Amino acid sequence: MALTSTKHRCGSVAASLHWLSAFVLFALVASGLRLEAMAGASGTAALLRLHLSLGVIVFALTLARILWWVFADRHPEPVGGGAAWQARAARLVHWLFYPVILLAAASGIATIAVSGAVGPLFFGDPAPLPDFSGLAPRRAHGFLAWALIVLTGLHVAAALYHQLVKRDRILARILPALGRARQPAP
Repeated sequence: MALTSTKHRCGSVAASLHWLSAFVLFALVASGLRLEAMAGASGTAALLRLHLSLGVIVFALTLARILWWVFADRHPEPVGGGAAWQARAARLVHWLFYPVILLAAASGIATIAVSGAVGPLFFGDPAPLPDFSGLAPRRAHGFLAWALIVLTGLHVAAALYHQLVKRDRILARILPALGRARQPAP
């Protein structure tokens, strides 16, 4: 697999950034949902620190992806043979990921900054963690997290539809093992 993308496949850098982002994003959402369920329980600070670390990693990976696409690579051509609305929906979902992730990171950082949780989380301040639920950035963070879950669900559902129903081997565009067997039809 080449470093950069071709007309029909993502390059190894784009594919690696995609799958690493997906893996970390899954862990990030799982930790966020767990935090929501724990609200105020012991162990929340440790899980929140993990969640924050994962958020910073996803933010950095997203910036790296944007910079990669802008300066070093180009997206493969859209998959043909479908309805025009499907192509528009695919393009919209792909492009919405970037601002939703970046805004979710910004709202998470803002939540920690305005809540007074920096001391207890990072500097050993014995004060308990504050209640984040009433903070505007926290509400935005929750909304953006659910938007990210919906976008991911649409993305995965479309990929599975293409792979299992249409059988156009769309996953070969992003998975190295599938790409070696046979290139998808243009």
